[in-house]
Amino acid sequence: MDYKSSGVDIEAGYESVELMKKFVKGTMRPEVLGGLGGFSGAFDLSAIKNMDEPVLLSGTDGCGTKVKLAFLMDKHDTIGIDAVAMCVNDVACAGGEPLFFLDYIACGKNIPEKIATIVSGVAEGCKQSGCALVGGETAEHPGLMPEEEYDLAGFAVGIVDKKDIITGQDLKDGDVLIGMASTGVHSNGFSLVRKIFDMTKESLDTYYDELGTTLGEALIAPTRIYVKALKAVKDAGVRVKACSHITGGGFYENIPRMLPEGKRAVVEKDSYEVPAIFKLMAAKGNVSEQMMYNTYNMGLGMIVAVDPADVDKTMEAMRSVGDTPYVVGKIVDGEKGVDLV
Repeated sequence: MDYKSSGVDIEAGYESVELMKKFVKGTMRPEVLGGLGGFSGAFDLSAIKNMDEPVLLSGTDGCGTKVKLAFLMDKHDTIGIDAVAMCVNDVACAGGEPLFFLDYIACGKNIPEKIATIVSGVAEGCKQSGCALVGGETAEHPGLMPEEEYDLAGFAVGIVDKKDIITGQDLKDGDVLIGMASTGVHSNGFSLVRKIFDMTKESLDTYYDELGTTLGEALIAPTRIYVKALKAVKDAGVRVKACSHITGGGFYENIPRMLPEGKRAVVEKDSYEVPAIFKLMAAKGNVSEQMMYNTYNMGLGMIVAVDPADVDKTMEAMRSVGDTPYVVGKIVDGEKGVDLV
């Protein structure tokens, strides 16, 4: 009797690490000490001496049941982007710069090529956000989950000078809300997505004219990473007063999280074009408008509030790094919450 006979292949684990090294290497920053394979990731924080009051930020998340879509489509090279995005967008939402990321993959059976493909997506997400992939873990769980399945989660650490933390505390009546376009459903609400659509290979391969692609490709599009856009805004000299990452819970849960007591957000639903995938989901599943806005990003993955005088400069900065911004509403005095009009 040995470990392999119990379902855990140590040699496959070694092979996975070797295959993923080339992807990890592409995410390195000068501050990373050592290489892949140690018991911990090391990151030099000498640069914090340039900050008055450095504050560490952290974020952790997974991809939810979107991984089921990856299984069905046998497409594993983008789900890692989602895992990174969900973490680094939260760090950026507080005004921080993501520094490094670690991933955790639990699988029924370690297939080295598959694990390396998943990590290639993680590495791509790290490159898009400018953070280093300093480590991770692949755990083989025979008997706990089917051999062909896995789950993916991650953890990001970032930094911000205390004076630059985005808190929402200085919001004023008349401040302007700017939303940045999402790439679609991102990584939230997939349990409802899987109820709306017949999740078979045939249905996922079905082409929809209104989507301009197959259903599967529209749904698996990776979460947009907004780190560079928010950095561009900061570098343009704009003070972002409040910021909300629109994830699970949609508009109704996430927008109030950026508001202090006594301030209310008013979002104009016709200020931008809601992507076709959301319209299709609402129609196919007979999902109410309120539930759609309470579950999904509805085409806006990140919303910021800025002074009216900074609107043009903010939108120009966002466009300069490839994002698509819209003026979507304003802040008013009133009970903390959000109105969709």
